[in-house]
Amino acid sequence: MAEQIPFEINGETIEPGEIRLVELPVPRLNLSAQAVMPVHVLHSKKPGPRLFVCAAIHGDELNGIEIVRRLVAHKALKKLRGTLLAIPVVNVYGLVHASRYLPDRRDLNRSFPGSERGSLAARLAHLFMKEVVTRCSHGIDLHTGAIHRTNLPQIRANLDDPTTEELARAFGVPVLINSSLRDGSLRECAAEAGIPMLLYEAGEALRYDEVSIRGGVQGILNVMRALEMLPPSLHKRPDNEPFVASQTHWQRAPETGLLRSITPLGAAVTAGELLGEVDDPFRNTQHPVIAATGGLVIGRAQSPLVNEGDAIFHIARFLGDSDSLEEDIANFRVAAQAAQEHDLEPSIV
Repeated sequence: MAEQIPFEINGETIEPGEIRLVELPVPRLNLSAQAVMPVHVLHSKKPGPRLFVCAAIHGDELNGIEIVRRLVAHKALKKLRGTLLAIPVVNVYGLVHASRYLPDRRDLNRSFPGSERGSLAARLAHLFMKEVVTRCSHGIDLHTGAIHRTNLPQIRANLDDPTTEELARAFGVPVLINSSLRDGSLRECAAEAGIPMLLYEAGEALRYDEVSIRGGVQGILNVMRALEMLPPSLHKRPDNEPFVASQTHWQRAPETGLLRSITPLGAAVTAGELLGEVDDPFRNTQHPVIAATGGLVIGRAQSPLVNEGDAIFHIARFLGDSDSLEEDIANFRVAAQAAQEHDLEPSIV
């Protein structure tokens, strides 16, 4: 068997068997305070894949930060093969200001691959690509819904690529979305570099959601086992086959007012079904929100205050039979809530 070689990042050398926190310097914050991007490097004595797991590319998306914290502390990593790079906060500027964006109002996930001499967003993207992404063989990017919007736990990936599809199925969420690549996104640049990558979406901005967090930790461990970075689990996983979305549709508010939703996240709906009503308190009128298509509600607005045209229900359409979707989602939630009972969470949590 080939021997593990040292791992280099930011000019530092990490020897086989070493665990180190590397701080990547990023452009200074106001008042000349030096900001850093933290990278946990776990470099096993045994060779294997090099996986990066990153969170908070959007600075107000917090679930991923907690997922990374629990992942790095997990006792399963004592048997790690290969190398894990865990980055709890990529967009440190956004986190400081509880904002999705950078101080220049740019979206970091539309700024890749970036450039060394470009805007603040371009420089941060360039640093992340150079020091993290290009040093790895696989990647997982952790996200939530935007502010006042929540997402059902789901994996978005290029499912036309067999390797990526295999890892997406291994993650263990009930819903997979064959998502097209966005210009300037981390996923697009990883694909161009030949790096299979998954995007995990769960919960909402500026909130912790325990089911989403536990599901994310367990999903990453599942992927690491599929990559043979970890030994197989002693606990049998459910045999539920994930549902693959053929396309998604945003149902938008027909009028401005206050939304009274009667359809929960994860509900299966049919075309023509009443999803809720928008009440206009000034004219005392009600406007029904009718599903234009059938499928599963994978995202929805959390705030009752809506403007005409706002995206309020995100519906995914599926190929084939979807009768058991709601049952599979309920099973996922139960499994995530019970994960600690089977010692699938770190003992310190």
